[in-house]
Amino acid sequence: MAFSPQTHVLAFEDARQVVEEHAKRLRPKGRELLSLLEGAGRVLAEDIRADRDIPPFARATRDGYALRAADLARLPAQLEVVGEVRAGASVQDLPPLQPGQAISIMTGAAVPDGADAVLMIEHSSREENRIAVTKGILPGENIVPTGAEGCRGDLLLPTGTRLDYATMAIAASMGRPRFVVYRKPRVAVLSTGDEVVDIDVVPGPSQIRNSNSYSLAAQITAAAGEAIILPIAPDQPARLRELLREAFDSDLVLIAGGVSMGQYDLVEQELAALKAEFFFNGAKIQPGKPVVFGRVKCGAAGLGSGEEHKYFFGLPGNPVSTMVTFELFAKVMLQALAGIAPQPLTFLHVKLGKRVHTKTGLTRFLPARITGEFEDAEVELTPWQGSGDIASVARSNCFLVIPPDREHMEAGEWVPVLLR
Repeated sequence: MAFSPQTHVLAFEDARQVVEEHAKRLRPKGRELLSLLEGAGRVLAEDIRADRDIPPFARATRDGYALRAADLARLPAQLEVVGEVRAGASVQDLPPLQPGQAISIMTGAAVPDGADAVLMIEHSSREENRIAVTKGILPGENIVPTGAEGCRGDLLLPTGTRLDYATMAIAASMGRPRFVVYRKPRVAVLSTGDEVVDIDVVPGPSQIRNSNSYSLAAQITAAAGEAIILPIAPDQPARLRELLREAFDSDLVLIAGGVSMGQYDLVEQELAALKAEFFFNGAKIQPGKPVVFGRVKCGAAGLGSGEEHKYFFGLPGNPVSTMVTFELFAKVMLQALAGIAPQPLTFLHVKLGKRVHTKTGLTRFLPARITGEFEDAEVELTPWQGSGDIASVARSNCFLVIPPDREHMEAGEWVPVLLR
């Protein structure tokens, strides 16, 4: 091959930066029109702007009485109740509020003309059509003014926004039953190795079922992509080459296994035969050190014509390594193809429950679990038997991040974690 493995193993931060730089160059492949409910989890390919002021009227935030704050300048005070406004009711037919008057009002209702504050009902006592008040109030209190949350024409959801429950609520409130979203990127998933069999096959004494394709498919779906699971590639160059060519029909290629240094680890060899450009073939992390990142120029590789590049990741075959390297590297590329601007990794800090001892030299992402709540939350490693221990990840809810220069992390320290 035309590269040296020793010079392409990068520190974690450097490897991540390389991937982010390439992710910034990617563009989504197409658009489609979907209904509001179909759009959950998809990425907007158009801007959504306010079709009216939000709120469109001055809105009460408490049950109580709409009044003039100046009428409570001297306490105690008594006001005459001259009407009632319910949520959804029009106030256009109500005469403007006069000094010494109040109107009973419900949360969410429009504030009548002449009122500049809403007194909470518990700060008054009522007898027939009069209320007694012993607590003052400031102008504007318990009122959201017209347009306070957005004015007509304001950009509420820019192109590239992923639609979750909050952003879907905005789209619904703007009267958008349908909108344009980016097409889901198609991500080929190719598991390799003679030791791997399909999940409906009884494995032999030295074989394992193909869990990687299904864990990756779940991660791809969660990241706004569409997983294309290919047949398992055996340790045979011709068949691997055939499946790789099929994989590059997709927008992004993920290959699980076959990227280590063993005699039958053939993936990099076959990628090199496709004139692949390798950006790194290792990262100083645990698990996942042998991870490979690169791209193929389709025309030069005989995969089509033109200058289009297709990116690939060679992910280590051990299941935990596959999961971790997807989250650290592949996910940001997939999201860029889905129309989401590349985002930096977000780490939380949690108190460490038990002392951790490890070796230096690698950035480690070890399965861990956060327990407790509020100020008592803490994180501890989940017992694990290495990067093949799927059960350890299933018991975890995060990865404890150990910097490469730390040999010890003491109980009570605030430590970084990556949620999963």
